[in-house]
Amino acid sequence: MTSTPPPFRWRSIVAPALLPTLLFTIGEGAIIPLIPSLAAQVGADLATAGLVAAMLLVGQLLGDLPAGWIVARVGERAAMLGALVAAVLGIAISALAPIAAVLGLGMLVLGASAAVFALARHALLTTAVPAAYRARALSTLGGVYRLGLMIGPFLGAAIITVTGETGSVYWFAIGSLVAVAASLLLLPDPDGLLRREVDVTRSPVAPLDVLRTIGRRRDVLARLGLAALTVSALRASRQVLLPLWAVSIGLGDAQTATIIGATAAVDFALFYLGGWLMDRFGRLYTAVPSTIGLGLGFIVLALSAGADDPVAWFIGVAIGLAIANGIGAGILMTMGSDLAGRTEPAMFLGAWRLILDAGGATAPLLLAGLTAAFSLAVGAGVLGVLGLVGAGMLGYMIPRHLPRDTGAP
Repeated sequence: MTSTPPPFRWRSIVAPALLPTLLFTIGEGAIIPLIPSLAAQVGADLATAGLVAAMLLVGQLLGDLPAGWIVARVGERAAMLGALVAAVLGIAISALAPIAAVLGLGMLVLGASAAVFALARHALLTTAVPAAYRARALSTLGGVYRLGLMIGPFLGAAIITVTGETGSVYWFAIGSLVAVAASLLLLPDPDGLLRREVDVTRSPVAPLDVLRTIGRRRDVLARLGLAALTVSALRASRQVLLPLWAVSIGLGDAQTATIIGATAAVDFALFYLGGWLMDRFGRLYTAVPSTIGLGLGFIVLALSAGADDPVAWFIGVAIGLAIANGIGAGILMTMGSDLAGRTEPAMFLGAWRLILDAGGATAPLLLAGLTAAFSLAVGAGVLGVLGLVGAGMLGYMIPRHLPRDTGAP
């Protein structure tokens, strides 16, 4: 006779998944808006600064390949602690970088560590949260990420104002990572949560099993994964484009961090609405509107080049992009969890994140290339058009690969 599983308790995921995520993202969020400025300080031009910023996302892509194996092999907490050590190393390299190439290397290491950390959180919630609550749980995880990206820039701006040194945000980020490590060591073990809720046992895995998973699930990854890749591309490009645009119109570092932090508050405010819509009506009703909004925002920003009041246009578009991104909080993680199932999800999620981060890494590189060859406005416009194409693909693919998940409590 099978026993009835215990009822899901929201508080059971707060300590092992949400608090460490918040602390990690606050540190990361303090750095992200300032990467182009930090790159300029070591001699990079606008296009090279975009390339350095893109290294964070390239690192995430490279980290996705071993991330599923690492999490499946050693467990969530050990994987997150190892990722924290690597993240501190990446930030230290960046802080001591004498040239743009070394700064890019530091961002690469930081991005790879973030990939392992993110996969561990995602796998934990996929396994521990019942399907009826999945979209809300994962949109909450996305909301916590947005909260960190809201708090981090504000704290970064305050630190710059007090110290007068943009580089001081590196040491703040390291302090945030130390706090993450303390939370993981002092709070309940995520592996213990998994054993209590669903009695998961780990099976042996090999480092290349992510690639084998891609081969086994190539149909859905090539179809829905390709469509979802466009969302990842727009989100990643947004993180690079807005700081670059701020530099191009002459905004200071503290102003840039403050504006991006304020728009992150708008982004954060909408996360639960997106999760509720997904659980109530289905994934389609957030994925497509969110992607259309991101694509249109990029196009409007491109058209604003040369406007009489570039700062007002910048703020308006940044708010619009935040609204579009906010209603899509958790959509990519939720679709991945829908497809992965609750038993040993790490390998499929590693493959899913690898596909998505391929878009996340390629799009900023494309933006840097278009900026070098033409202009930043041309790069923004091209990515905006690709976003609208991606929205059409999602509208076609989601009904064919994901069941309509409704009727949640």
